[in-house]
Amino acid sequence: MDIGPTVLAVDVGGTGLKGSVVDLHGSTVSLRHSPTVSPGRAPEDNLRALLGVLAEDARAAGAEPVAVGVVTPGTVDESSGTIVYASNLGWNSYPLRATLEEFTGLPVAVGHDARTAGRAEHLASGASGSFAFVPIGTGIAAALVVGGRVVEGSSGSAGEFGHVVVHAGGELCPCGQRGCLEAYAAGAAVVRRYLARGGRDAVSTADVVGLLGRDADADAVWRDAVEALALALHGLTMLFDPAEVVLGGGVSGAGPALLEPLAAALAELFVWRAPPPLATARWGTDAGRVGAALIGFERAGLLPRFPAP
Repeated sequence: MDIGPTVLAVDVGGTGLKGSVVDLHGSTVSLRHSPTVSPGRAPEDNLRALLGVLAEDARAAGAEPVAVGVVTPGTVDESSGTIVYASNLGWNSYPLRATLEEFTGLPVAVGHDARTAGRAEHLASGASGSFAFVPIGTGIAAALVVGGRVVEGSSGSAGEFGHVVVHAGGELCPCGQRGCLEAYAAGAAVVRRYLARGGRDAVSTADVVGLLGRDADADAVWRDAVEALALALHGLTMLFDPAEVVLGGGVSGAGPALLEPLAAALAELFVWRAPPPLATARWGTDAGRVGAALIGFERAGLLPRFPAP
């Protein structure tokens, strides 16, 4: 059966790669996951390997892929497909698009993970107006959407929300600054800070969340994370005035354990105005992958028509 044009879409995270083959109507033909880094293999090695598997999946389904869409964290020059800097991936002025086009023989679109996911949230899932999309995973970023357009900034660096300093002189962040939001509220930071307090057997944020109310160290670390996120969102709101803040990424899977204390913390910070309403991503943790498929089809000159989730 001819399923029409497909793209290979990959969301590059700090710890995992989410890859899929997607058709023009948003159907997932194949879904694959792999680690971002493994022994003896850099992120680009595992990314190439995953794209090779996805291309085989597409052809086995009777579809020839027409393009590739890849989204990554860090500072991304989307016009050239260069990763200017991504601290969690070890990329510095890395020509990702050129590298992958040579490997796959296909046109490749490279996007910033949060900004592209923000576009997916707006275009494919019905979010409207001016809103902020904040994915919280291994790292933290933000997409600021105004009138359907994502703000890129003068150098393409808009959205490095995780590196807003919330505690001057605070904990060291992988970026080299101290007191960044990401050093307190990112998934990796929550686990690291819990283990540093003597906690045991926690390998994910979900493990720490599962201990809330029963483990004082988990409670303290989570409280710090929520406080840091509230402080950063307060500043973002005062500058940007979003109609809504949409939380995505793996940490948003905590659901009420995150949303309820965060809403309470924001209510305390805002005095003369109401805080923006909070929501979780309509696409869940798939927002980045959906965004990667969108820019892949655009690179091929095709207009995808994805249904709302």
